[in-house]
Amino acid sequence: MYLRWALRSLSSRTRFFGRRPESFLMEARVGTLLSGYASSSISKALGFRESLFWGSRGLHDIRYQIDQERNTLAEEPLDPFSLVADELSIIANRLRAMVVAEVPKLASAAEYFFKMGIEGKRFRPTVLLLMASALDMPLPHSVVDGVFHSLPNELRSRQQCIAEITEMIHVASLLHDDVLDDAETRRGVGSLNFVMGNKLAVLAGDFLLSRACVALASLKNTEVVSLLATVVEHLVTGETMQMSTTSEQRCSMEYYLQKTYYKTASLISNSCKAIALLAGQTAEVSMLAYEYGRNLGLAFQLIDDVLDFTGTSVSLGKGSLSDIRHGIVTAPILFAIEEFPQLRELVERGFDNPNDVDAALDYLGKSRGIQRTKELAQEHANRAVKAIEALPYSDDEDIQMSRRALVDLTHRVITRTK
Repeated sequence: MYLRWALRSLSSRTRFFGRRPESFLMEARVGTLLSGYASSSISKALGFRESLFWGSRGLHDIRYQIDQERNTLAEEPLDPFSLVADELSIIANRLRAMVVAEVPKLASAAEYFFKMGIEGKRFRPTVLLLMASALDMPLPHSVVDGVFHSLPNELRSRQQCIAEITEMIHVASLLHDDVLDDAETRRGVGSLNFVMGNKLAVLAGDFLLSRACVALASLKNTEVVSLLATVVEHLVTGETMQMSTTSEQRCSMEYYLQKTYYKTASLISNSCKAIALLAGQTAEVSMLAYEYGRNLGLAFQLIDDVLDFTGTSVSLGKGSLSDIRHGIVTAPILFAIEEFPQLRELVERGFDNPNDVDAALDYLGKSRGIQRTKELAQEHANRAVKAIEALPYSDDEDIQMSRRALVDLTHRVITRTK
């Protein structure tokens, strides 16, 4: 631990000088050698050379120990959620305070999914907090000259606000989706529309969106406001695409992926980009943050579509086979159509007949639809990892750990069972 502290201490100090700690050690050795050579005999100089040799070996040993410790750190298992657990608790408390309403019934509805125990995995806030840490690095001079800089604590608070806004938009979309889908359960409990009725569920969703808008305006960053306003537009567009499809569109993978981006990936991708923009990062870095969120979001939804067929209602916290029973065609069925074209006729009929659902499931079981969907999800997860690997290099341990955690999240998304 002391060795790790010493390395980080030296590294942080040398940021002000643009030099690494080893350079100071080497200069001291060389300076001593030159001084000794000027005032001593050749044999004495050779003695200094020997001293330099052993000193260099000592420096090599230190470097080796540091590298070994870093490699050990890199191999240690890590829990992305535990890295930001304290901040997640702060955000959860703030969210509960933000959704308080004057009308008791509306307040009860708005806070329904923010109560302790049913607030969900808090996946999106975790991604955004880790992204904020992963981008916590010095800015190029060209960028520094053109952006307003917040103090570190103020910047972190603004980035936490993005996480809160994102979660409110996400929950609002769930409330509206459950109304449209006539859902009875969500997160292992009765859905809000089932418990309190459709009208109150819709109003609660609208209320959360209004609170998200107020929080967004407080950031006073027009580019970020535009990004997250576009997200709300995408959510509406995606839901409309799902409700009003032609028979040709229902069987199109391109159409499905575009709808999936609007309904799921747009929120996390644009929120990741907003985190980068608030930090004053370059356009290139902001796009890498966006690409990570986009591909992570697509991978997440693809696995969600797999679990709708392979999971149970208990593990998912909602009804299984809900998509196909509502006539919604997802990636596993689309891939199965390529192997069994006769499945297309069932898709075009809309699965209103329970026998058609059973027949479709039979075709799916014979096909590679589930496996190919998992492979496509893995492909998007790999792209998300590449986006993190393409970020500017930093030797800061906290930044490296946050980036490792973001990579770990891609694995968790692919291997999750609920």
